[in-house]
Amino acid sequence: MFSQVTGQTNIASFLIRETKEGRVPHALLFRGPAGSGKLALAVSFAQYLLCRQPDVSDACGTCPSCRLSTHFAHPDLHFVFPIIRYKSAESSVCDVYMETWRKRLESGLYFDMEDWMADMKAENQQPLIYAAEAAQIQRKLAMKAAMGGRKVMVLWLPEKMNAECANKLLKLIEEPPTGTHFLLVSNEPDKILPTILSRSQCIDVKGVAQDVMAEALAHLHPECDATGIARTARGSFTAALKALDTSRDQALFLDLFILLMRLSYQRKIKEMRAWSEQMAAMGRERQKDFLAYCQRLVRENFMYNFHLPTLNYMTAQEADFAKNFARFVNERNVVGIMNELELAQRDIGQNVNPKFVFFDFALKMIVLLIQ
Repeated sequence: MFSQVTGQTNIASFLIRETKEGRVPHALLFRGPAGSGKLALAVSFAQYLLCRQPDVSDACGTCPSCRLSTHFAHPDLHFVFPIIRYKSAESSVCDVYMETWRKRLESGLYFDMEDWMADMKAENQQPLIYAAEAAQIQRKLAMKAAMGGRKVMVLWLPEKMNAECANKLLKLIEEPPTGTHFLLVSNEPDKILPTILSRSQCIDVKGVAQDVMAEALAHLHPECDATGIARTARGSFTAALKALDTSRDQALFLDLFILLMRLSYQRKIKEMRAWSEQMAAMGRERQKDFLAYCQRLVRENFMYNFHLPTLNYMTAQEADFAKNFARFVNERNVVGIMNELELAQRDIGQNVNPKFVFFDFALKMIVLLIQ
């Protein structure tokens, strides 16, 4: 329901108005940056279209259609999304992962490909929408609406469709059965087949406004630094929610980063080795998260030197540290530091001994910090 969408009230109002005036297009494309709430809008609109007694601002939430669609079990609400290859290309269809998908939606409408990959236990596989899905879509939409109303197909990330699947769906998207609507959700619309793009009415979804996001975060977690998180999220409510979940880790990561910088500057080799052993004791995923955090912090400290606050996206604690540390990150060493962090991240991903990786990085920081 639209009550689950953070911000984007203008778009929600537009969709409701178009529905009431009978101008709902057969194919609607929600496009914009990741985390802006495109999927939340599309799912909420699908629920509104299927509602039997919609009110002026949302689905009623109480009719049989709403009760089913709220649990994503409505027989006329269909989903297509990228999946990893199943047993063969012919058997690689979304229905195989539908239960997992519904659980993901029930846990919240703000998530990204990384979350979905983890749900599928995808590891390093490339998710796609395979050609076999086209036949599934055609079969589902050829059937009469089970509850006598509309049929809605929500297609998440159509840019992941392979060419064969996209070409097979062209005619159906252009001329779907009566009362059928395609709601496409894209992060990269320029990668969608142009002929599908031309058959869809586009709605541009911008990032969530910082003040709106901060208010929503404060409501969810009154004790959090809502303003700081909203600023660093850069319009992505998905990123903001992840920051809430990892706030404890980020506090630890900042402490570990500060400790390493001090030890490297002071050339305390014995303590640096102990630091690398502490890092090695963490799980591999947390190690990768730490290195990604370090890359962001190095970037922010480099930008801090330009004395343009609008360019910086740091929490209050990170900004306080940057007051004294930023001068050590400059045009002579910033590329070198980032390269070493990327190499360390690659090595951790390839299961290199983390003690060696982190101690090697710490040693290199001794040289890089004095440049």
